[in-house]
Amino acid sequence: MLLKISFIHLQGGIMMPAGINLTRKQIGFISIAIALFILFTKAVVVIPAGHVGVMTLFGKVYEQSLREGINVINPLVKVHKMSIRTEQITEDATVPSKEGLTVGVDFSVLFSLDPVKAPEVYRTVGPNYVSIIVTPQIRSVIRGVTAEYEAKALYTAEREIVTEKMFTQLQPMIEQRGIRIEKVLIRAVKLPPILSTAIEKKLEAEQQAQQMQFVLQRESQEAERKRIEAKGISDFNSIASQGLSESILKLRGIEATQALSKSDNTKVVIIGSGKEGLPIILGQQ
Repeated sequence: MLLKISFIHLQGGIMMPAGINLTRKQIGFISIAIALFILFTKAVVVIPAGHVGVMTLFGKVYEQSLREGINVINPLVKVHKMSIRTEQITEDATVPSKEGLTVGVDFSVLFSLDPVKAPEVYRTVGPNYVSIIVTPQIRSVIRGVTAEYEAKALYTAEREIVTEKMFTQLQPMIEQRGIRIEKVLIRAVKLPPILSTAIEKKLEAEQQAQQMQFVLQRESQEAERKRIEAKGISDFNSIASQGLSESILKLRGIEATQALSKSDNTKVVIIGSGKEGLPIILGQQ
């Protein structure tokens, strides 16, 4: 079954289905409504979260960008949406070290577009600013910094110092172009097997030397402690021998005899019959 619809040609070039009679006023109203709808869709722009809208009109870039949400603009303006979220560049590069060795470095750089400078970035560089500005600058800085350090620095705890220097050099170079650098990370270092083994052995030897130094220092401190202790005992004996005269010893003996005489044990005390005139104590429990 075929449905046949006939159209009639109205004045002004408008085609209408046969059987529908519209006045000129109605046709004009419909045309205006359609035009307004198209105009509305062109004038309202929604910028998603984490983006800004860069506006251009006949090739001219507006200095102010559109923020997230609904924006009403000139229908003739074109809007280019650019992300301002944190992005990551990850690369596996081959870089030189201070000794002239070739080292493989797996690094990441976190960055984001400055929303205020987004129109300037679009005007001077374009939407492909990552491949034009960010990546080449990162590669250049990383190669330059690693050439100032030995391969061991990339392999040991000095890595933090290296990444901090990379960040310090990279930040002003990139930020003046409207891009923020947030973090530089060295995720992995690939050394030649022979060099890696040599570094590990050297680090092990250094750790053993540090451990031996600690043991020697501890033994030295212990010897010093014993020397001080022995000197203290010697000084005490010297003072004690000088202070214990014969009369004092006799006095201590009498005091001891008095203490024993007060004991409940059966005893016989003979006064003055012992050596040096000290009492003799005879008794049993």
